[in-house]
Amino acid sequence: MTKIALEKLICKCLDDFYGRRIGKLSGLKLKDTLKRKNPYLFRAVGTQTAAEIVEQLLTAYMSSSDEGIFGDAFFEPLAKAVSGGVSSPSEGVDVAIETSDSYTAIAVKSGPSVFNAQSKRRQDQDFQVLQKRLLKLQKHFEALVGYCYGNKKTKTEAGKWVFQELAGQEFWSRLTGDNDFYMKIIDAMKGRPEIHRQRFEEEWSKAVNRFTGEFIEVYCNKDGSIDWHALVEFNSGKR
Repeated sequence: MTKIALEKLICKCLDDFYGRRIGKLSGLKLKDTLKRKNPYLFRAVGTQTAAEIVEQLLTAYMSSSDEGIFGDAFFEPLAKAVSGGVSSPSEGVDVAIETSDSYTAIAVKSGPSVFNAQSKRRQDQDFQVLQKRLLKLQKHFEALVGYCYGNKKTKTEAGKWVFQELAGQEFWSRLTGDNDFYMKIIDAMKGRPEIHRQRFEEEWSKAVNRFTGEFIEVYCNKDGSIDWHALVEFNSGKR
């Protein structure tokens, strides 16, 4: 892939990422975020203003959702495009690369800390189901879990898992044959994030104002202090 082609691809992926990110923020409801937070912790650390709670709510929500959005909107389409693969119809597999004599199934993950013991077994089972379906093709089958950033050191456990794990530089090098590709991704972003950031910050300010107004109306006393009973009742009261 040429430098210009990569920059266009990265630009498209960033546009999609920010489109989904802004859509998530603009459609967010205060009560949905309050349900997930610990009101006792807010009180324990001495939180006193609606604005402080709102900033923490929005920051925590976007921080947790950004990783998933970025994986779906940026990493996965990028991995598919640069590898020459296609979207896989198989559960648990994101990209498929097929040649005349081989079939490579790839599960694209953002970072290397996504699995616990149960989910790792499930991933292995998904690969095994696909492998059995492809037996009639009589092609060499390779299963790969690719982590788009970070490092992954795995113990040699012969025969335990059907898939191989690669992370960061090793993963992108495996897809492209270019040891420097993981650096080219960051370089190809150029000034695009700064352009998007301005629009995102405008939407962020709207969300802060919207949430703060609603919080004061519902969860503050007439003197402006936080009504902790109302907040705890909403969060933890019996439905």
